[in-house]
Amino acid sequence: MSKRFYITTAIDYVNGAPHLGHAYEKVVADVIARARRSVGEPVFFLTGLDEHGQKVQLAAQALGQSPQAYCDGLADQWGDFVRRLSLTNDDFVRTTQPRHREVVQAILSKLHAEGHFYKASYQGYYSVKEETFLTEKDRNPDGTWDPKWGQVNELVEENWYFRMGVHQDWLVAHIEANPSFIQPDYRRNEVLGFLRSQKLEDLCITRPEARLSWGIPLPFDPGFVTYVWFDALVNYFSVPASLGDPAATGPLGAHYPARDARLEAWPADIHLVGKDILKFHAVYWPIMLKAVGAPLPKTVLVHGWWQKNGEKLSKTTGNVVDPIAVIEEWGVDAFRYYVTRELGIGPDGNWTDDGFKSRYNAELANGLGNLLNRAVNMLNKYRDGVVPKASSFLAAEAAQAVAKTRAAYLEPAPQDALVATWELVNRANLYVEQTKPFSLAKDPTKAVELDEVLYNLVETCRILAVLIWPVMPGTSEKIFAQLKVCAEPSDWNQSAWGGLQESHQVGAPVPLFPRKDLPPKK
Repeated sequence: MSKRFYITTAIDYVNGAPHLGHAYEKVVADVIARARRSVGEPVFFLTGLDEHGQKVQLAAQALGQSPQAYCDGLADQWGDFVRRLSLTNDDFVRTTQPRHREVVQAILSKLHAEGHFYKASYQGYYSVKEETFLTEKDRNPDGTWDPKWGQVNELVEENWYFRMGVHQDWLVAHIEANPSFIQPDYRRNEVLGFLRSQKLEDLCITRPEARLSWGIPLPFDPGFVTYVWFDALVNYFSVPASLGDPAATGPLGAHYPARDARLEAWPADIHLVGKDILKFHAVYWPIMLKAVGAPLPKTVLVHGWWQKNGEKLSKTTGNVVDPIAVIEEWGVDAFRYYVTRELGIGPDGNWTDDGFKSRYNAELANGLGNLLNRAVNMLNKYRDGVVPKASSFLAAEAAQAVAKTRAAYLEPAPQDALVATWELVNRANLYVEQTKPFSLAKDPTKAVELDEVLYNLVETCRILAVLIWPVMPGTSEKIFAQLKVCAEPSDWNQSAWGGLQESHQVGAPVPLFPRKDLPPKK
């Protein structure tokens, strides 16, 4: 058994319906996972749900449900969402699962036994919406609280705290010595700026059970439950541990029962997260792992937020994008293509319906779809669908596109991978215009030239199916089906030139992306 390439998304909080941001993060993680699998790497891809906390408890109470019943209902909705996005996740974690709770409690027990926690009284302010404590520094200059905090209550209560400050220096040193630990670089600089400019405060890791009962009980003090973020972050570690991963179970020692090793995945190769939760993943999480004695993740990869029409996504104003509605109208591959092609990992993005339709028509329907349709149609029309003798006119350019696309996928920079792939799409379409096979077919003396053109076109389409598979697996498989290729487009080895053999019979052309013309403006 060898270590798998381990990629995670953030787990989603079950206090609302899935939206564009959730879909984007999951699709990009899936593209990265698929790309690694296609080049022969074993992969473990994890996503899931964060189900504890005060917001969940209050929402369940408002509906007259138990918190568990409320979460079970939403878990079905989120599970369907994952399936609709064509994800290839290997596991789906829920923080209410016993396997997760056992690992959280083992970590808490070990850290408590080793003196990392202390109990103290707190007097101050608490944001119910964000489930976090606030200080006077969080107030606006006029003394009010920003609406982002929601209801802010003043409270006095006792809690358990994690000594964070003692870890500050080594964390700075680790980030400085490992430039790839936080990416992109400007997010790394953001974290370093924070750690260098202010003292790291100790982290409150509990909530009194009298105020919040919906959480993982503290194993050494039953009057408290675990703070939802401490609980949630452990999911990346709890799943490998529950599957016996030695790198996860080993540091827990006697606090976690031994079990057969069915997985080697830890440490995570990539935690893909949004910029709003950077501090939790780049500060709190590595400190938790360091204290436990476990290896740190290799990269925290931080993506930006989506807007629509230049404005913040908002259910209140109706400025939203429903991924499922888009998928139902345009197809899942078109959705996956747009979010991957439109937004690179790092900056913020802007969804416009016109932009989506434009990319669909120009790049998918008229670009890739038209190329395949013309290639297969002409091969059927002029050669009865039989592949002629091999030709290598576009071989060098195809090989260049394959190399650039592969390097971008592994970077990982899936947006750049699509840019490199479409260089080959555009080159092949230009090749049709330059060689004019329709004219060649009218001249019997040009039969050899026509054969060369037809081979180069269908072979290029076959290779393109391999290059797009991580992003558009369904489309990739449709291309192979039309070409009647028996191999799998998920195998990167299929991207080598010359896979189509002379006398191979292809199928009939079927449009990949039926063009959807925009209605005329009134």
